[in-house]
Order: sequence, then structure tokens, then C-alpha cells
Amino acid sequence: MKPIQVGLLGIGTVGSGTFNVLQRNQEEIKRRAGRGIEITMVADLDVARAQSIVGPDVKVVNDARAVIANPDIDIVIELIGGYGIAKALVLEAIAAGKHVVTANKALLAVHGTEIFAAASAKGVMVAFEAAVAGGIPIIKALREGLTANSIQWIAGIINGTTNFILSEMRDKGLDFDVVLKEAQRLGYAEADPTFDIEGVDAAHKVTLMSAIAFGIPVQFDKAYVEGITQLGATDIKYAEQLGYRIKLLGITKRTDKGIELRVHPSLVPSKRLIANVEGAMNAVVVQGDAVGTTLYYGKGAGSEPTASAVIADLVDITRLHTADPLHRVPHLAFQPDAMSDLAVLPMSEVVTSYYLRLRVADEAGVLAQVTGLLANAGISIDAVLQREADEVGGEGSTQTDLIILTHDIREGAMNDVLAQMQALPSVLAPITRIRKEELN
Repeated sequence: MKPIQVGLLGIGTVGSGTFNVLQRNQEEIKRRAGRGIEITMVADLDVARAQSIVGPDVKVVNDARAVIANPDIDIVIELIGGYGIAKALVLEAIAAGKHVVTANKALLAVHGTEIFAAASAKGVMVAFEAAVAGGIPIIKALREGLTANSIQWIAGIINGTTNFILSEMRDKGLDFDVVLKEAQRLGYAEADPTFDIEGVDAAHKVTLMSAIAFGIPVQFDKAYVEGITQLGATDIKYAEQLGYRIKLLGITKRTDKGIELRVHPSLVPSKRLIANVEGAMNAVVVQGDAVGTTLYYGKGAGSEPTASAVIADLVDITRLHTADPLHRVPHLAFQPDAMSDLAVLPMSEVVTSYYLRLRVADEAGVLAQVTGLLANAGISIDAVLQREADEVGGEGSTQTDLIILTHDIREGAMNDVLAQMQALPSVLAPITRIRKEELN
């Protein structure tokens, strides 16, 4: 049987890794796929550099549409990124009857519903394992391995840049700005790290996992997104003293009212495995009704880890290339005509518990005022930590930190109480609020 022919759009870090791993492991991959898989055509603006990577036997062009128009190409790998030209090229490849493999989480999180509908109508596959958590096969686990389960919730460390920054802040007691500069110097953070540090990248990924887990359309615009730029070393230290670590989590959860879809810093108990995921590593916890808790851990980015996921998709498509489209695993795990209309909840309706840090005047009655407001709102307290004034501001200080852990309460109710607390004359700075996730 002649090899499956693949066209590659973009041969940067992941593209070159994909080409190299496919070359290195070609015999093993052929044994698993049932036939050879060859990248026979590459499109890249820097033709000379691309040709130096793939050698003389692979055709290199500077026009991606030439790859799509080639009738010999069976699968198109899109590694350009972004929402713009990548969207047009993916839709054109689908229209030309090509299967598509992509690592483009931003594209699928925003335009996935349109892209998957086009692919279903044309009877081709769009595979995207590399779009979430790099080399960790979490998409395959959700679409296939856990298909017997009613998924209850997913919580993931799915951005390596932010996890590296938080790990360094905890280890070295440094503030965010200092660690960000170091992360950029070491290559863990981009020159413009906005998508990472503001939580957007993680939100793209958890949007895709939510759609697969719960059979809902891809709805990135409904996600609540909060990054790590406001976190201080002080909060990381206090969390540690209370038995928690702070992680940026992507969370999606099934509730009686609808689906939660959110990204934000969270206090996680130090004893949880996911709380001990350090550096640029990724991890995803999935809770299913039958299987219980499962954890997936590994490298969330990098040339060959991401290439591992791209090639796994190539093998899947090669195995299923000739299968009846109706009997393939659906793009989002559920059959297209069986999607759920469960609503994504606004953040104000999410119920969770909280860590609050208040910089207050070191005077009698302040604690009673604050706890009185919480009591009036029906919010019960789990723990209180009050620092000595000289620990916070030095000898003779007239300010201190008051740290409160609450039990579960609706976010909208907490917002109301925070506004009342902030208005107290004894509260001297903006209140820090971090959500707490027990993940049990």
C-alpha cells in the first residue's frame, strides 16, 4: 500500500520536530499505522531554511495553497497558528477533501464549531491532540479512553509559562515582574507573554476539553479568564502556611445549573499531586463517575513533545482514512446530532470557596467588622490567619494582614461582600481574592 502523503504548512519549532520524529521513527510508525506516512511537501515563507531542514527529496514552496491544491496530498498539517490565514487555509483544505491535523488551539477554541461542521459535511477528519497540553494525550483520553464515563469535572495546569513563573515565585520568594523577566531570558516566556500570563492560552485549551467532556459546542467567548499578573509573593507564602499552593488552573465542571468554564489562579491543597507539578510541566486531572480521578502529566510544549501528538493524529487518520465517516470517533467525542444545549454559567453563578487577604489597620475591632460582614451574607469561615504588624510592615508598623479562608459561596454573593469590605475605613488597600479548589 502506498504511503499516506502529508503536506506541512509551517516548519517552525513544532513542524521541524514533527518532520524529524517522523523520519527517525518511520519504521515503528509504519508498523503501527499499517502503511507509511511521508511528509512530501512543505510550505514556509523561508524556503531556503525549510529546504535545509527537510533535505532535497521534499518539495518546498512559499505558497500554502499550492500544498492544498496538490491532488496527491491526503493530510494537511496546519502549524501556522493564529486566527487569520490559518482559518482560511484549514477551511480550504477541508473543502478540497483533505484531512487536517492542527496544533492551533486558538483557532479551534474560537472557530471550532464552524470548522468541525465543515469537516463533518465533507466527511474528513480534523485532529487536534497537539492543541492541548503538548505531548500529553489528553484529547484521546477524553474522546476515547474515558468514553464510558459521565465526566464530572476537569482541572488542568495547561500553560507551562505560568506554571514556571508560579513555581519560581514560590521557590525564591520573588514577585511576578522579576520572575517574568527571568522566564523571558530563559525562553520559557515569549517577548510578548500576554496570552500566557493573562490566562488566554489556558482558556483556549480548557474550552476544547469542555466541549469534548460535556458534548457542548466550542464556546471560548463564554469562558471566564483571569491571569497571574496580580499575584504577589506574599500570597504564595501565606497559601503555603495554610497548606496550599497557588496554580493557574483551567477548570470545567458539570453542575445542576450548567457548565462551569473558567481560568484563574487557585489555591490547591499541597497534598494533591497536581499541586506538586513544578516548572514548565503540564498536568490535567479528570473526574469521571465510573473511573474516579485520573491524572495526566507531561511536557505541555516543545518541539518533539508536541510533534509526538501531531504524529499520533497522523497515525489515527491513516488507520481510519478509508473508514465510513459515520463510524469514526467524532471530532468532539459526541455525534454531531447529539450535542447538548447545556448553558455555560456566568462566573457570578459559580460556587467555590475563597482565600481573602486584607491589608488592615492594626487596631481593635477590625476582625469583628470583617467577619460580621461575612456572617451577614451567610458566608462561613474555614480559617483565619492574622499576622503581627511588625511581620508585615516592620517594627512600629500600624498595618497588618488579615487572611481568611471561606467555605463555598456563590461568586456573585462574594463580590457583594468584597465591595462592602473594601469600603471599610480600616481596609487600607485593594483586597486580594483567590479562589480555592479542593479537587477531591
